[in-house]
Amino acid sequence: MGSFSIWHWLVVLLVVLLLFGGGKVSGLMGDFAKGIKSFKKNMADETDESMAATASDKPTSTISPPGTATSSTAQTTAPHHS
Repeated sequence: MGSFSIWHWLVVLLVVLLLFGGGKVSGLMGDFAKGIKSFKKNMADETDESMAATASDKPTSTISPPGTATSSTAQTTAPHHS
């Protein structure tokens, strides 16, 4: 078990063709090929403005690391006694 014979795949192909018809299957394959071509074209395109970062896009403020809180944000807690 685990590997399928060529006869298994031929029966599956026959059932798919009977259910969907040859025209729909070839149309789906054509759409799939167009999608792959479009993907390859976009991957080869070197000028992608959506990923370009400029110096003006950098954040203007910083977040201080834990333990270095300022006096206005520091909170003290009293131990709870039961």
